[in-house]
Amino acid sequence: MGNIIGTGFNSGSIDGELESLESDLRRLAGLGADTVELALTSIDLIAGGRIIKERADRLAALTGQFDFRYTVHGLVSSNFMDPETCRYQLEAAKALVQLCDRIGARILVQHGGFLRADQLSDRAGADEREREALLELAEFARPYGVRIALENIFTTEPGQYRQTPAEIAGTVRALNHPNVVALIDFSHAYIESTYRGLDFREQLRAMAPVAGHLHVHDSFGRPQGFYTGYFLQENTAMGIGDLHMPLGWGDIDWESIFSELEFLPRTVLMMEIGRRYRHEQPESLEMARRLIALNDRSLAAD
Repeated sequence: MGNIIGTGFNSGSIDGELESLESDLRRLAGLGADTVELALTSIDLIAGGRIIKERADRLAALTGQFDFRYTVHGLVSSNFMDPETCRYQLEAAKALVQLCDRIGARILVQHGGFLRADQLSDRAGADEREREALLELAEFARPYGVRIALENIFTTEPGQYRQTPAEIAGTVRALNHPNVVALIDFSHAYIESTYRGLDFREQLRAMAPVAGHLHVHDSFGRPQGFYTGYFLQENTAMGIGDLHMPLGWGDIDWESIFSELEFLPRTVLMMEIGRRYRHEQPESLEMARRLIALNDRSLAAD
């Protein structure tokens, strides 16, 4: 077996209740996915950094019904660079680590941080603030065997401070902690590379040696800018923004990328291609498995 150990799709609640998550998990089990990334913050499981026991018990009972490998997406709004909310975020993230352990998930996704254009006085210490928070979270996660996967995001507003994909990799290297890995979101890297005039493939090469988790979905790498479509599908029609399309719908050269790059052991290829594309998910699952085989250096050596 190569360094990529499984693949599947993200899932979460659409109404804050566990029943809608259960319905989607049953559907994904029917597709044959072996791994699911749970958006646990789409459900009221944590209040003020404290786990709500009754709901956590129900979550554990639900996830235990399926033979999935689980990973967990942390706060989608996560931002350890923000001085005002960093402590609250850490408390919630620690609770999420405990929930990960409860359901057997060994990856917790944390978004790379950012500052708004008007947070000029906070900018000098932003990188260090994020590193300190990540280190505290990683030390908390160590006895649980949970790895924190730091994800590269893309610039979302003018004047925003945000690390490039290569700088995210630099943060992971600087921490040098066994419970912190980089998470490559290929489409995010593509969009940010276009926006900043960076070499997309060089950014991926910088991240790959420290990457222990992958987010895969297709796009054309075109920044959103100020365009707003009336329907979500209008963005897709124009190829603009963070589209989360099925594999093959955009122009990312997946086969070339997975033929070249090598990732850390125990990496999961997680497709963020949601139930909006449920009819296309089976084909994307087949393609993901081909990419895993392509990336398996042991097979290439035979």
